[in-house]
Amino acid sequence: MDHTAHNASTPGSQHTEQEHVGHDHADHGHGGHMAAGGASWGTAAQATAHCLTGCAIGEILGMAIGTALLWGNVPTMVLAIALAFLFGYSFTMYAVRKAGLGLKAAIRVALAADTVSIAVMEFVDNLIIALTPGALDAHLSDGLFWGALLGGFAVAFVITTPLNKWMIGRGKGHAVVHAYH
Repeated sequence: MDHTAHNASTPGSQHTEQEHVGHDHADHGHGGHMAAGGASWGTAAQATAHCLTGCAIGEILGMAIGTALLWGNVPTMVLAIALAFLFGYSFTMYAVRKAGLGLKAAIRVALAADTVSIAVMEFVDNLIIALTPGALDAHLSDGLFWGALLGGFAVAFVITTPLNKWMIGRGKGHAVVHAYH
């Protein structure tokens, strides 16, 4: 079905035709993001990428700060993980606050939407870094530092996307954010 016709036939629709570009109609027709068997892979990948962006910014910042201050591995990783959660939640909170949600409700939505996804991504990413020989001792100027970090993000994305697909298909995780788009 043409999304333009769908928009025109839905009184009070808040979505523009441009917002529907790239959305599978099966996704759109069931609570915004669920197809017959649950959420689509595209929806899950988009949610994972959104979450990973916040995590990556926080983690890179934390690793850079800890490394620049010559902190040990444990405090640097703790800072990086804390900032990954902070930035991951902040991205979601910004979006739902912009949609008109109050601060307390936005915090609840961010916690419900992102906690499992961020936790899995951080576990996988930091495990990859910890298991990569020499990565924990690498400096910001070393290719090994960036290779392990970016490789960890890639593996975390691949592992977390099916989890997000499963959660969104059951109305959990990132699905709670879609009510505010």
